[in-house]
Amino acid sequence: MSAEHRILLTRAGYDRIYDELERLRSVQRREVAARIRDSKQFGEFAENAEYEDAKTEQAFVEGKILDLKRIIQLSEILEPGDIPSDYVGIGSHVTVKDMDEDEEWEIMIVGSVESDPDENRISNESPIGEALMDKRVGEIAKIRIPDGVIRYRVEKISA
Repeated sequence: MSAEHRILLTRAGYDRIYDELERLRSVQRREVAARIRDSKQFGEFAENAEYEDAKTEQAFVEGKILDLKRIIQLSEILEPGDIPSDYVGIGSHVTVKDMDEDEEWEIMIVGSVESDPDENRISNESPIGEALMDKRVGEIAKIRIPDGVIRYRVEKISA
């Protein structure tokens, strides 16, 4: 598999994607099939909103299953030894300090497929992730935003 087509995932990210795929295949598919079956009692398909909604949901679920299968096929799981702790890389847990606000927080740098800012999992392709990549403790990452530049100092890195 070429480097441009592989998708780097942490073990936890791979497990989340795999679990979602299994849930869609084993639970969601059945639920949608039951909705389609039940909606047939509401009359003609051409004028049956419930049936149309269920068919739309079925298409969404099947599309999502295909997407997740593709991600799993192309994924490369980062082993603990692959995750750097002396510089920021994918899989690194990084404590950063906002130099202007004097606030600290911990983030994890992940590939774009498993990013979730609400869970402090930041994509290496995002402006913040990109600026932090390859930085070492004490170095400052500068991120250009519409209002200027924000600066984050790397306080700690762990695998």
